[in-house]
Amino acid sequence: MNRDWKMQANFLFQMEKPEHFTNYKHCDECAEHDETLRTAELQTIGLDELGNPGWDPICFCSDEGKRYLTPAFIRLTLDTLDNEFYLEQFLFHLQGDGIGNSYFDSCSMEQRTFIAEFLCYLLENYSELIDKNLCGDDLLRAYEIWSQ
Repeated sequence: MNRDWKMQANFLFQMEKPEHFTNYKHCDECAEHDETLRTAELQTIGLDELGNPGWDPICFCSDEGKRYLTPAFIRLTLDTLDNEFYLEQFLFHLQGDGIGNSYFDSCSMEQRTFIAEFLCYLLENYSELIDKNLCGDDLLRAYEIWSQ
């Protein structure tokens, strides 16, 4: 049976859109990232907003915002496996500062299990692409965190 990862992510991470995603009063950069995330729609946010590792609003995003955006992370990961490859950035955010990171801690057990199963699916089905993009170690580290 083929699992619909995008649909399941939308179901498991369904929540109201946060009023703010960052500490927007902190500085101009935080305010700009907050505005980017507040004005984007979950179903259409893409690499234009999230695809630049050097200007990634998720680095400033609250855990609530990350949970809200998780369906977009899943969609972007799947949709870019053959070209722009968003997986590397997603893995960076999943790893955070290691085991017990705040994104992980903010998720329910069902959400954590889903993320771990998604990472396992990627490893089992896209290992050649993952290796080609030098993401194998990061994927295994993220899996170690999320499969607890």
